[in-house]
Amino acid sequence: MAAAKKAVLGPLVGAVDQGTSSTRFLVFNSKTAELLSHHQVEIKQEFPREGWVEQDPMEILQSVYECIEKTCEKLGQLNIDISNIKAIGVSNQRETTVVWDKLTGEPLYNAVVWLDLRTQSTVETLSKRIPGNNNFVKSKTGLPLSTYFSAVKLRWLLDNVTKVQKAVKEDRALFGTIDSWLIWSLTGGANGGVHCTDVTNASRTMLFNIHSLEWDKDLCEFFDIPMKILPNVRSSSEIYGLMKAGALEGVPISGCLGDQSAALVGQMCFQDGQAKNTYGTGCFLLCNTGRKCVFSDHGLLTTVAYKLGRDKPVYYALEGSVAIAGAVIRWLRDNLGIIKTSEEIEKLAKEVGTSYGCYFVPAFSGLYAPYWEPSARGIICGLTQFTNKCHVAFAALEAVCFQTREILDAMNRDCGIPLSHLQVDGGMTNNKILMQLQADILYIPVVKPSMPETTALGAAMAAGAAEGVGVWSLEPEDLSAVTMERFEPQINAEESEIRYSTWKKAVMKSMGWVTTQSSESGDPSIFCSLPLGFFIVSSMVMLIGARYISGTL
Repeated sequence: MAAAKKAVLGPLVGAVDQGTSSTRFLVFNSKTAELLSHHQVEIKQEFPREGWVEQDPMEILQSVYECIEKTCEKLGQLNIDISNIKAIGVSNQRETTVVWDKLTGEPLYNAVVWLDLRTQSTVETLSKRIPGNNNFVKSKTGLPLSTYFSAVKLRWLLDNVTKVQKAVKEDRALFGTIDSWLIWSLTGGANGGVHCTDVTNASRTMLFNIHSLEWDKDLCEFFDIPMKILPNVRSSSEIYGLMKAGALEGVPISGCLGDQSAALVGQMCFQDGQAKNTYGTGCFLLCNTGRKCVFSDHGLLTTVAYKLGRDKPVYYALEGSVAIAGAVIRWLRDNLGIIKTSEEIEKLAKEVGTSYGCYFVPAFSGLYAPYWEPSARGIICGLTQFTNKCHVAFAALEAVCFQTREILDAMNRDCGIPLSHLQVDGGMTNNKILMQLQADILYIPVVKPSMPETTALGAAMAAGAAEGVGVWSLEPEDLSAVTMERFEPQINAEESEIRYSTWKKAVMKSMGWVTTQSSESGDPSIFCSLPLGFFIVSSMVMLIGARYISGTL
């Protein structure tokens, strides 16, 4: 029997979407933006001490190879010829910090994840060296001094890991965020791998001048970072190198964007004032401010949105960053065990349709925008004997929406023109209760594309549009129309405001839990910094019995 004829679909573009919770590889048709196939692998997170969050860089790399191979197999089963894949883009969790040996290709320590808090005392020490009337770190980088960004994580590695210190001394060490680690490894690693990053990822390190678009000598001196270990900074859309192994060997890697910038591109927010909100491990609202840097007076970050070509202009964005969104669902699953899969949260919330006065502030890593309050910790309040796991599930979803409301309010104050609707994307947007809650709490429509994989789509668009590839046009008239699902507010404005003001009261109660601890050396925390689980377990045992925790109530 003759072999089945391979489908002819025109040029295809692949995208690696390496997030905090999982890795995916997706393949799109460059002419229609249709998603043809994908594969996903969950990534482990390690919590060696309280406030520490790490991942294994080798596990991340292997997950990328696995996702590429499995997706190519699936395309084969669909009779789609993988030789039509003309380019690959990379999108990644930002800020997460890796240092590796350029001679062996081995990481010198686990990746220190963006959520990690071990550097709080470093931040406090450094902040004393910044004059109150001249915050040169923020003016050069657009970022507040925080545990969130890469510079202080790298400083911790240089101070505390002997292998890293030795490799730097012997000129063997390379630093990078996850995009750099992946591109270097995929383009040959120790055998000629390309050590680079793009402007969007560089802008999240606190070492990069967002005006000159270069590593800043003064910032590197301030954080005491040797510039020789930093990657070359490139645009978000150009050929960096070729895949050196696997089913797609020889295919150029030609797009690179931090995940939130990739989602902005994937949502086609190319105009000044267009914004999107992505619901992933965290929650990130970005508003395109065009070619000008806009500095926030209300706790938002100024960041590089994208630079889609070597000779193309750079675009900037205002960003509201929330540390814990989807991560709270994973926490309910993995730490409390009240759901077995993340999808079950919608079913539990639907059973009650209300939190019944229960409020959940998931400040597991302190509070990010607009507060930037590292002393905050997670709390659940408003519990009664009537409270059950369904109410807690509903409160967890509401928490994501309330946090979005806070950063949207800050964005509206900074921009002066309130958003008339909110464009959303990310895995959590499949939860219809969450989307309706979001519309109710914001009191504006929420608009979701029918294909929610906009982060991967943005990376694919950047890769396909790169000079030397040229299979994806970014001209407005060539961009595919996107089908949208719309959620309108269904409660009155007064009720929305009452719920929001009660939430803000709960936020105030979450602050000041942690006094300065030596989290960097792992000293035991005093009572006031006990983890959220301690307070939940003790409260629930007293209120509704131990059976609640096992999910039997």
